[in-house]
Amino acid sequence: MNDFEELKRELRKLRPVPPSPQLCARIEKALEDCRAGAPPGRRAKWQPQRSPYTWLSSGLGLAAAAAAALLLFVLVKPEQPAGKNPTIASLTPAPAGPSINARFVPAGLTRVVYNTHDEGLFFPAGSDEPMRRVRSQRRETLQWRNPRTGASLSVSYPSDEIFLIPVPGQ
Repeated sequence: MNDFEELKRELRKLRPVPPSPQLCARIEKALEDCRAGAPPGRRAKWQPQRSPYTWLSSGLGLAAAAAAALLLFVLVKPEQPAGKNPTIASLTPAPAGPSINARFVPAGLTRVVYNTHDEGLFFPAGSDEPMRRVRSQRRETLQWRNPRTGASLSVSYPSDEIFLIPVPGQ
């Protein structure tokens, strides 16, 4: 153990020698020569090219989307004014007799979509462009009411729809 302690003490006393001025001059010259003949630095393949217009293009895209949404709200009016409602159903005089109590009129329709999911790309037969296949499951409930007796009837049935949406730019 004493040998190691002695060796440690000797190593602690050692200090590095500063480089000579000739060595520093040769290193500087070699670096200048290397820079003069070297091609410009390149990006790594995984590093994306930076665009100076990133925020500008995002802002323009958002502005265009907002303008399109505003245009849709202006042009498409889902609610009709109260004075211009068309007649959906009308009562006609029923023939006299026992069947007058069995008359039902439409009272409502409820459509509930409870599952919609994207099934991915689909290539229809005879088409060279892909389409996105979206499946939508819903339940419709039709209601009828007898205005004279107050009786009501409702029928509910499920439906499954598949939409094929064209995929542009593929």
